[in-house]
Amino acid sequence: MTQQRRHPANWWAQFPEASERFDAAYLTEGLGDLINAKIAAPLLRREAEIAADVVVRHLNKPQSEELAARATEAVERLVATVERLEERSGELLSLTEAHAICHLLSGRFGEAANAAEEFLKTQQILRVFVGAMRMERFDADLTVKMLASGHNPSAALQSGMVVGKYSWWPSWLIKIVTERAMAGRLDEDTVSALDRCAYAELTPAQSRIARRLLAGEDQLIDASAIRLEGLGEADAAEKLRQGDLTAVALAARLIPV
Repeated sequence: MTQQRRHPANWWAQFPEASERFDAAYLTEGLGDLINAKIAAPLLRREAEIAADVVVRHLNKPQSEELAARATEAVERLVATVERLEERSGELLSLTEAHAICHLLSGRFGEAANAAEEFLKTQQILRVFVGAMRMERFDADLTVKMLASGHNPSAALQSGMVVGKYSWWPSWLIKIVTERAMAGRLDEDTVSALDRCAYAELTPAQSRIARRLLAGEDQLIDASAIRLEGLGEADAAEKLRQGDLTAVALAARLIPV
């Protein structure tokens, strides 16, 4: 596997803290399936799968004392097995995957993800963590892309919520807001301005003009500003030249197409 940058455990620990609805059972099941599939030894893999199944059932029914006891016993048994194998084999047997599943089933999610990055793709792990946040009206794909490209979790999650909230926006505007999010230029003022464009009821031709204005085409911006001035909209023309997005919708509507 191509070497990838591993994130420290405390980086992964930000996700459970960012959502009050974080679903530990979802994370444990999803990440557990990914990790267990990489355990080469059949008997060890089977023991890990059994332990994961019991732990997930306990997390789904935390009030069950019986499941809590069974989960604790299963994890302790798995940890003991891994320790015994490690003592017997020394460095002859790689137990990276087994250590990762032990971290996961013990509730050490950050350590589990950090260990799993050695043999899983980061985006695979990210999708499970983001899914476990149980966010409503949320663009998970954008969030994962931003995280994978190096954006910090808070910015990526905020952008995912924005795009999810405004999913009714026309596709050309969603593309622009996505590009701005990936570039790290999506703030509240930008969202507010783009929202005005979404409400502007532009024709397809006017939408293309708006897209080019939002992209910052100097010649088109200058020509549009001159037209706004000719129509008595000097303030809007000046705002457009200064890069104020609030003037884009007006400029696009007033341009005959």
